[in-house]
Amino acid sequence: MSAGRRRPRAVSVLTHAFLVLFSLATIYPILQIVTVSLRPTDSLYSTSLALIPKNATLHAYWAILFEKQFLVWMRNSALVSLSVTVFGVVLASTAAYAFSRFRFLGWRLGLYSFLLTQLFPATMLMLPLYVLMKALHLLDTFAGLTIAYTATALPFCVWTMRGYYDTIPVELEQAALIDGCGPWTAFTRITLPLAAPALTITALFSFMSAWSEFLVARIVVSSLDLYTLPLGLESLAGVFQTEWANYAAGSLLVCVPVMALFVILNRWLVSGLSLGGVKG
Repeated sequence: MSAGRRRPRAVSVLTHAFLVLFSLATIYPILQIVTVSLRPTDSLYSTSLALIPKNATLHAYWAILFEKQFLVWMRNSALVSLSVTVFGVVLASTAAYAFSRFRFLGWRLGLYSFLLTQLFPATMLMLPLYVLMKALHLLDTFAGLTIAYTATALPFCVWTMRGYYDTIPVELEQAALIDGCGPWTAFTRITLPLAAPALTITALFSFMSAWSEFLVARIVVSSLDLYTLPLGLESLAGVFQTEWANYAAGSLLVCVPVMALFVILNRWLVSGLSLGGVKG
């Protein structure tokens, strides 16, 4: 084998080896969480590296589901996340359409103001967010939490939708207007169906940003019956003792709805990409 052929093969082997090691480094912490969730209560602090611990048990999953308020936390998170998803998709799809199709006074300033908000860390927003929510009497309410999450997710969603609208030929809407459609009908029947992939990404991002968020929820919510999943899991960590098995089991269960939603929306994303093509 010539030296010229050996070099690409060596590069390919090294690349695959790096990807395998990187994948293992990514998966290993998740496997450790699974291991901790299966440990019996007398082996929580074991240093064993075995993936399936000795005397493995599913008691932690039973405890987190039926002995804790996990189902209440999940209901609260689902309610808030679905609300944020609906508001995020509606507001982002309409606002992005305006920034894409119209040139009005303050168009550029408004668009880049959305981008500017993404440059600041979330911790800088905690104090003004608390003051604003208190002034509006929205502290310790689902409405306040929904508004806060929608406001933080909206800038990214608007930029994503606006970029996708720019790829849709405006001539399609002009043809619909000539055929007798109104502006709103042309938007809902022509542009929105073609923007299905961007709508899917917007919905998924909005849901995930609300589902696993902790800092804003800690500022806005204080009542135990309004706890979302991150707040509920955090409550398992006590001052003197942490329920590690329950914590690990709850962390894994939290991932299940998000993974299921991603699989479902991913199918719609592929479908939207195939249906959204513009044929000449």
